[in-house]
Order: sequence, then structure tokens, then C-alpha cells
Amino acid sequence: MATERGGIFAGDDPVAIAQRWLTEAEKSEPEDPNAIALATVDEAGLPNVRMVLLKEIEIGEGAFVFYTNFEGTKGKELAANPQAAFVMHWKSLRRQVRVRGPVERVPDAQADAYYDSRSLQSRLGAWASAQSRPLSSRGSLMAEVAKVTATKGPNPERPPFWGGFRIRPVEIELWADGAFRLHDRFRFTRAAPEQGEWAAQRLNP
Repeated sequence: MATERGGIFAGDDPVAIAQRWLTEAEKSEPEDPNAIALATVDEAGLPNVRMVLLKEIEIGEGAFVFYTNFEGTKGKELAANPQAAFVMHWKSLRRQVRVRGPVERVPDAQADAYYDSRSLQSRLGAWASAQSRPLSSRGSLMAEVAKVTATKGPNPERPPFWGGFRIRPVEIELWADGAFRLHDRFRFTRAAPEQGEWAAQRLNP
């Protein structure tokens, strides 16, 4: 029952709980506490999964934000089927968060602000990489980086093919390790993004 929830599971907003857990993980996880395994599907329904970095948890929007190349595999799959799922796992805390929901692009101004906050090398790399497409050699990639560096200068604008996605969850599961594999799991659901309160239910391990 939801009334059993307390301690690390306390609260009625699973997005806010996820943010609280991530803040804890930033103090204990040795590398990339914001890494998520992001799943999409191709035109045949075959899943794809890869590690990406979660860049923001928007409690007010009730959403999770990451950035990528729109012309890469994940970008094309999200354009064709704008739904995604991810899991974020922290060994140091022995906890994980699972999220499922529809996806939308973040506004251009938000993507511009994040792009401008990145290092110059990362901004130039976004221009140089034809993400997910065949590459003849690393040398050719570095040559493209040099070309972009010479043409785009020290303050490149955001590429039109690069930006952010916002996952608006309809389901979030919070998991914490328990002795003898008797883990604590709570699933939060709602009918549609931003509609109604979350319903919480304890699940078997």
C-alpha cells in the first residue's frame, strides 16, 4: 500500500523523489551519476538501448531532459515513435529509477542555453559528428573537427540538427535493494502526462 511509503520513498511526486535520489548519488557515485540507459524502438518494433546523460529533471514540468543529434539513430527513432523508457541505476546507493512515457523536443531557447553552456570542444564536436552513420576512420573525424573549428570559430551556434528531448512520464518505478533479494519497489502511474495525481502501488520484488 502507498501508506507504507516513508524514508527514502517519502513523497507523492516520483519526479521529485528521483531528483532527491540523484542529488544523493552525486555525492556517492564515482562517475556519471546522471547516466541513464535509454530505450527506443525502430520501425520494426525492435528495441535499441544506449547510455546517455540525463541533463535535467524538471520537477515543475514533471519531465526528464537529455540532448542528442536529431539525425542519429535515437533521434530518428524518437521522431518516428515519440515514446521512450530509461533506467538509472546507482550501485553506491543500491537504488534505481525506471521511467516510461511520451517524448517531445525541448524549446529552441532551452536547447540553445544548454548548448552554449558546453565546452567549446563539445560544441564543435556536435557539428563534426554525423552521429550513428558510417565513419571511414578516426582520422576523417578529426579532419572534420579541424574543418569545423576553422569555419565556425570560437562561438559556434547550435546545429539545427542537435537539441533536447523531454520525456514526460506516465509511469515511474522506484527500486531499492533489500536483504535476501526482498527489494522495495513502488510503481507510480497516471493516465497521461500532467493529468491528475500519481497513483502509487507496492510491487513484489
